[in-house]
Amino acid sequence: MAEEKRTRTITWEDPQQGAQAAKSMSGLAYLQSIIDGQNPTAPIGQALGFEPVSVEDGKAVFAVVPAEYHYNPIGLVHGGLVCTLCDSAMGCAVHTKLKEGLSYTTLEIKVNMVRPITAKTGRLTCTGTVIHVGRSVATAEARVEDEQGRLYAHATTTCMIFNS
Repeated sequence: MAEEKRTRTITWEDPQQGAQAAKSMSGLAYLQSIIDGQNPTAPIGQALGFEPVSVEDGKAVFAVVPAEYHYNPIGLVHGGLVCTLCDSAMGCAVHTKLKEGLSYTTLEIKVNMVRPITAKTGRLTCTGTVIHVGRSVATAEARVEDEQGRLYAHATTTCMIFNS
């Protein structure tokens, strides 16, 4: 008996639409416009199946439901999903603090995974929080937890701030 083929189809919107809108808005206003559906979400979220949940000054929350398509060759969720989820939450937390005309990029990220994740884990929430924002460098931290508040990973980042 042949094994059933597994497929996944994704779609996304042109990311340049949002990138152009971001140049004329504060970081917090821009990210809120994504959550409100006025600007498209990032294609990476569509590809990996995670989404922004909420943003506020200095904080961004993302969520994902781990699935089989996130697995690595040993039958666990690949660490890259957790790393990308943390990078998104921490980067967006930093973005909430930026004025119109400023952008950022990740310079460094450190992620600690503290328990395995499978498709049975259930919904995970990643909360990114700003630690410090200066003129050219910002730092943030993140926690990945399940719906019962159990910690699965924690992370830190350093971001470079620049004019768009």
